[in-house]
Amino acid sequence: MTKRRQRHTPDQIVAKLKDADALLNVGQSLAQTLQKLEITESTYHRWRAQFGGMKAEEAKRLKELEKENARLKKLVADAELDKAMLKELLEGKW
Repeated sequence: MTKRRQRHTPDQIVAKLKDADALLNVGQSLAQTLQKLEITESTYHRWRAQFGGMKAEEAKRLKELEKENARLKKLVADAELDKAMLKELLEGKW
């Protein structure tokens, strides 16, 4: 039986990282902590690298900025494509 993959919000990630810190400081092993939090070791290390010592608001803002950045990159790519097409039309290479 496999568990359905769950997406965590930035708030949930920060909360789980704080819980992990608390459990590790009490003396639990990493394996016990991860089992209690129901996450894998790779997920824990990825979250730790990405969200490190952030607060929930900072993590949420980071996700919003990443989403906005992706949207803007797509707009620039579309504009460059349009520019290239217009340039070809003006040169008569169609």
